[in-house]
Amino acid sequence: MVGERLAQYRDRVRRKLLAAFREEHTPEQVALSFAIGIFITSLPTGGLGIGLFFVLVAIWSWISKPAIFASVAVLNPIVKPLVYLASFQTGAFLLGSDSVRSRDAINTETAWVAIQQLLLGNVVIAVILSSLGYVLVLYLTRVHRERFSRQSGSSLASEILGFFRRE
Repeated sequence: MVGERLAQYRDRVRRKLLAAFREEHTPEQVALSFAIGIFITSLPTGGLGIGLFFVLVAIWSWISKPAIFASVAVLNPIVKPLVYLASFQTGAFLLGSDSVRSRDAINTETAWVAIQQLLLGNVVIAVILSSLGYVLVLYLTRVHRERFSRQSGSSLASEILGFFRRE
């Protein structure tokens, strides 16, 4: 059951990214679109990030729609709690404060420390994830397009066999 869900998740991410690789945007535009999506999706936007995607796509034609929306598939509800946990711990480390524990008395000071830890750590994690996403998607886009351009100059037999290859 878990293996099947992971396979479905992998296939969904793969389909979205392949759609982005095949667009007429440059590899840099595809990678930057994905990185922007990862950055926004990493932040605690409460679901408003997807609305922001539509605004960005409407404003700038260079943004790759499949690439920016692929970020939502990557940082899905299963992965996002891990991002928040890492953000909280990173914020605690950077602020030099003890991590806020659930058994601590809840008061204004404790809440303020927790918010600072989460927000600072979240921005740091978002920058790291979006930077890694940019590099990875740029590389994958270039590799995919190189392979596709080599295949397009191939023989009729390899074109026919290409339909049976798994993409």
